[in-house]
Amino acid sequence: MEVINAIGRRKAAVARVYVKEGKGDIVINKRPLGEYFTLPTLQYIVKQPLELLGVTGQYDIKVNLDGGGFKGQAEALRLGIARALVKINEEDKAKLRAAGFMTRDPREVERKKPGRPKARKRFQFSKR
Repeated sequence: MEVINAIGRRKAAVARVYVKEGKGDIVINKRPLGEYFTLPTLQYIVKQPLELLGVTGQYDIKVNLDGGGFKGQAEALRLGIARALVKINEEDKAKLRAAGFMTRDPREVERKKPGRPKARKRFQFSKR
């Protein structure tokens, strides 16, 4: 089997995912999954599509992650893995979509507006 590639995005994070047959190694920016994402919840998020389809030990996954924070990166990686798995087997798409792993979360940070401290917050009003 050749290398299948896919891309996942979330907020400012971009995950370029390369999947090939192997023994289940996940390497992110040349570091193993447990070393890159130390929190077990983030490791769980990354592995969700693999566990849903029951293919956890079948594929080696190499990832280039860039931008954003660790939560956004984990969710971008989840989307990238799900997209790659669909390229490998088209019939898995319905299962992954039902679990919500095929949807790109479009929410982004709203820009700061001039004359305000944040995007929507206003400075305190003083009557006198």
